[in-house]
Amino acid sequence: MRSLLHVSVVLVAISTASCSSQQAYSTGQAVQRNECNKINDFQERQRCMEKANMSHDAYQRQVEAAKNSK
Repeated sequence: MRSLLHVSVVLVAISTASCSSQQAYSTGQAVQRNECNKINDFQERQRCMEKANMSHDAYQRQVEAAKNSK
C-alpha cells in the first residue's frame, strides 16, 4: 500500500532528526489519518482509521509480540 510507504519514509526522516519514537509515531499517525480520509469506501476508511488511531503503547506491544514470535 502506497500510504504505508509514505508513512515509513516520514518515520525514517523524523527518527533521524532525533525525535523520540513516540513523536515519530504520532507524526506517522497524522499522515496515515490523512491517507485514510482519501478512501471513499466507508468501511475501508473506518478500518484504516482504527489502525491509524492505535495508541503508541498498543503499537509497541504489537512490535514486541512480532519480535517474540520469530
